[in-house]
Amino acid sequence: MTDSSASSHPLPQELLRRLPSVERVLSRDGISPLIDEFGRALVTEAIRDELTNLRARVDRGIDGPRLETALRDIGESVASRILTAITPSLGPVVNATGIIVHTNLGRAPLSDKAIEAIVRVASGYSNLELDLDTGKRGSRHRHASQLLSRLFPGKDALIVNNAAAAVMLSLNTFAAGREVVISRGELVEIGGSFRVPDILERSGAKLREVGTTNKTRIADYREAIGERTGALLRVHPSNFRIVGFTESASTRELVELGAETSIPVIEDFGSGNLLPLARFGLAAEPTVQDSLASGVQLSIFSGDKLLGGPQAGILIGDADAIGACRKNPMARALRVDKLTYAALEATLQSFLTDKAERDIPVLRMLAAPASEVRARSEAFAETLDKSTLQFSVEESTSRIGGGAAADATIPTAVLAITKNGVSAESLQSALRASDPPVIARISEDRVLLDLRTVPVESEPALRRALENLEARSKS
Repeated sequence: MTDSSASSHPLPQELLRRLPSVERVLSRDGISPLIDEFGRALVTEAIRDELTNLRARVDRGIDGPRLETALRDIGESVASRILTAITPSLGPVVNATGIIVHTNLGRAPLSDKAIEAIVRVASGYSNLELDLDTGKRGSRHRHASQLLSRLFPGKDALIVNNAAAAVMLSLNTFAAGREVVISRGELVEIGGSFRVPDILERSGAKLREVGTTNKTRIADYREAIGERTGALLRVHPSNFRIVGFTESASTRELVELGAETSIPVIEDFGSGNLLPLARFGLAAEPTVQDSLASGVQLSIFSGDKLLGGPQAGILIGDADAIGACRKNPMARALRVDKLTYAALEATLQSFLTDKAERDIPVLRMLAAPASEVRARSEAFAETLDKSTLQFSVEESTSRIGGGAAADATIPTAVLAITKNGVSAESLQSALRASDPPVIARISEDRVLLDLRTVPVESEPALRRALENLEARSKS
């Protein structure tokens, strides 16, 4: 007597025997176009992964018909695996947070001129290290530095890959094996749990802390100076504030002490604002010009914060100090590539021609009045379907971000989104799953969209993301 249940419900071993070999799958007609497009190695790897997945599904109890369907569609599954494997992890997002220099979102968006410069240099060969006058090998360090010297007459400059690298290079140049005197109140931690003392240690310099967290006087620096002192370091408080009962020596006081003792003064200036923040209606902050006017030998700042350019660490100061850093072998390990130089030079040109506020996105966002952001938000809201999602335009604040002017807030207007029965976290997560992802913030169980950081050309993408939220709500 035949057991009909056994034939209708195959045992796992029988199902496993139905799985083809990798070579049999490779020989299928539908696989050949994949090999032509992606190469045999990638396709073979994807087939192995898909067969491993099917074996696991058999172990979990997949039935015969479903297995046959999976085997029939294995070409589509393989193609999907390949596309997932080779899709770049880095991509554009819509920044609707209102944080202008958002570290997690790539900091400063580049100007059109900077992007054009990158394309122009990247599309062919360039004179990166060729002296066109002599036809001989030149130095890449001359790029951008000549423009910075025009912005800051009498000063020289050196570009490395970020500001932390610039600090490390300068300390290694002037204080390797010696002491660097710094206030305890400036031993801060910046993004990604990266701490100033760690940079000091890697530079080869020895940390000499002076003063207390909230009070450090010039006398504290003076008492710490000795035969082993290599440099005085000041970290500008651009990304932190100590308030209350405080006192600190000024940069100019440090410079006078450095001149008296023949010890260089290095200022980690941070955000690199070349324009006074007061012109944007914000509390006054020192500029790079102020740092250099104080007489420091080196001022260090980022290229991708308030300068509005690419990631870079910019050292600017006395020619002798810059020359010493340039000769340090570490400078080669920390150097930047041709694309960074191209973007940085285009950014600096905008400052030299007094077009920075027009050209550079970060400065345009800073300058946009709250009334303009509100008008855009209200016009945008009028175009949205309000049948399932609720929208309102409300007053709020934007932030500079990126460790610049930590306590500065900018009046703005936001589009607040809610949906009955759905948490703000769920709506926020759905927006992140859009293409491109939309990054928003949450307040009082509402999703807030700040169009200050959404360029006009990104509004259609934001609208599609919200329309998709509506569609999912209705389905």
